[in-house]
Amino acid sequence: METAKNPLGTEPVGKLMLKFAVPSIIAMLVGALYNIVDQLFIGQAVGTNGNAATNIAFPLSTMCISFALMFGVGGASCYNLALGRGDTKKAPFFVGNSFVMLLFCGVVLCAVTELFLDPLLTLFGAPAEVMPYARDYVRITAFGFPFLILTTGGGHLLRADGSPGMTMFCSIIGAVINTALDALFVFGFSWGMAGAAAATIIGQVVSAGIVIWYIFARFHTTELTKEHFIPKPAVIGRAASIGLASFINQIAIMIVQIVVNNLLRYYGSLSVYGESIPLAAAGIVMKVNQIVFSFAIGLGQGSQPIESFNYGARKYPRVKKALLLACGASFAISLFFFMFFQIFPRRILSLFGNGSEEYFVFGENFFRIFLFFVPFVSLQPVASTFFTSIGKPVKGIVLSLTRQIAFFLPLAVILPIFFGIDGIMYAGPCGDFMSSVIAIIMVIAEFSLMKRQEAALTVPEVSE
Repeated sequence: METAKNPLGTEPVGKLMLKFAVPSIIAMLVGALYNIVDQLFIGQAVGTNGNAATNIAFPLSTMCISFALMFGVGGASCYNLALGRGDTKKAPFFVGNSFVMLLFCGVVLCAVTELFLDPLLTLFGAPAEVMPYARDYVRITAFGFPFLILTTGGGHLLRADGSPGMTMFCSIIGAVINTALDALFVFGFSWGMAGAAAATIIGQVVSAGIVIWYIFARFHTTELTKEHFIPKPAVIGRAASIGLASFINQIAIMIVQIVVNNLLRYYGSLSVYGESIPLAAAGIVMKVNQIVFSFAIGLGQGSQPIESFNYGARKYPRVKKALLLACGASFAISLFFFMFFQIFPRRILSLFGNGSEEYFVFGENFFRIFLFFVPFVSLQPVASTFFTSIGKPVKGIVLSLTRQIAFFLPLAVILPIFFGIDGIMYAGPCGDFMSSVIAIIMVIAEFSLMKRQEAALTVPEVSE
């Protein structure tokens, strides 16, 4: 049987975690560098308004990632769950249909952005002095949305096929091209925001091209034919339902970004910092924090094939071990970054260009306060991906909503009423702590359920 032969069900879990998680982490880190590299070059060449503009544009990137994860994570999880059950006939439909939906979502999002560019940027909180920079940047990067979505979501499909290294390669080659062209276009040709945007698109096109080539020429776990790419509502619906937790998590992040941008602009105007400084500094902190979440999300995504396959095969001890290894590694890595953020915030900010003393004071405080509970909140994306991986999207959705919508957003609105712009900073650790507690409770409850399911099996399952 396929289940008996597949290494996901037989090889040591620790070895599998290294095989899948390390490339996933690298791929996520490289993806995070897309925005950070642009911000580095823009900050040095354009200044505070340029940094603020990339923060204004960030919700659109988050929207792209939301669709990429819905059909990337959803399709990959459904594919591995089907293989774990030995259903090799149905499994490839999840890959083909998810691929088509990734491309479709990218085209639609590009069209909507180009048609409603100025209203969207206004909604995202762009002050008048930042609007021209944001407009120049987004008008170009929008054409890369189909390629960004296809690269990010397609990487999950490649990983589900047992090729995490190829997913990593796609991300690395795009980031290298982006970085090299950023230097050439921004500094060499003095193209400013437009140059950074053009460099980003070219890197995304190359990465997406590799994904397309792999899907049609190298996919090997099961055979993909033309019929697998014909949209089927039942297949698309199932993949979307499984990936819905990841989608909602990103949408929640986008909503929070938009609300926080507007709050920063409003309360910044009432403070000594003004409108642009809080937007620029907070944007840098958020994007640097992406590095931490790249490790957490990469560990969660790396454990996904292991968890999905073994849960489908009812090898529950292997599922538990994969999650615990991912959580432990995520906590340890995040603890290191926590100390780095507390000790060196000014040095990090200076990498993104110079600014006034008020700019550095606000940025230092935002780093130290907003990210105070980052070691604990890093467990949340790992746990959320876990529930998606085992085919329980509702629990994943609930967990996804706790951090951003249930806790952080209300606090970000209420606390500034009493503490001014500092209240936005304090909302971060408060929301992170409460959502971390919820994640731990939900995982413990799921482990208890799996223990009862394991005891109910009439034939003992082989575990390492």
